[in-house]
Amino acid sequence: METLIIILSLVVDSFVTCIGYSAMNIKIPLKYIFIINIISILILSTSIFSGNYIESFLPSYITKTFSFLIFFIIGIYKLFEGIFKKFFSKFLNREKPLTIKIFDFKFAFQVYIDEIKADFDKSKQISLKESIYLALALSLDSFAVGLGISFLKINSYLFIMLCFVFGVVSFVLGSFIGKKFINKSNIDLSWLAGICLLLVAFMKL
Repeated sequence: METLIIILSLVVDSFVTCIGYSAMNIKIPLKYIFIINIISILILSTSIFSGNYIESFLPSYITKTFSFLIFFIIGIYKLFEGIFKKFFSKFLNREKPLTIKIFDFKFAFQVYIDEIKADFDKSKQISLKESIYLALALSLDSFAVGLGISFLKINSYLFIMLCFVFGVVSFVLGSFIGKKFINKSNIDLSWLAGICLLLVAFMKL
């Protein structure tokens, strides 16, 4: 049960982002959906296996405490993420044209605050470079959550595989719903991920 709850918390942002993209007629080609999810899985896997290595040196009561704190802190943040993003968005110059470099921190931050910014060339279709930035923006939570997962008694390989499958499905389903039923792009369900992570945190007490 907790495995599915954690997966839901990780894919909800992708789902909502794709709804917003489709509502604005921005297309993410299927090959880039796979690339985005591969990057996300690589980040998540790095975090999980790093945590597994760290866990081997620590007593169980410490890893249990770390796991609770990680899920609790990220859960609280996700509950109020919409508010934080609105606050930071006030400091972004929305009129200035965006440029993209090999790694542009400002652009990456803008994509994190507003995922629609990933379509920086206004082409209405996400390119390879844009998909990489979008993947990084959507994977910020995954690294921290991955550490928390590594301290749980969960099959890491099965979890990673399920995250990839659910991730791809969330993109496809979100795109379909956005295209057929939604006519606005400012939907915020980050609080749902927060509730999921807080639920997992208190389940481990």
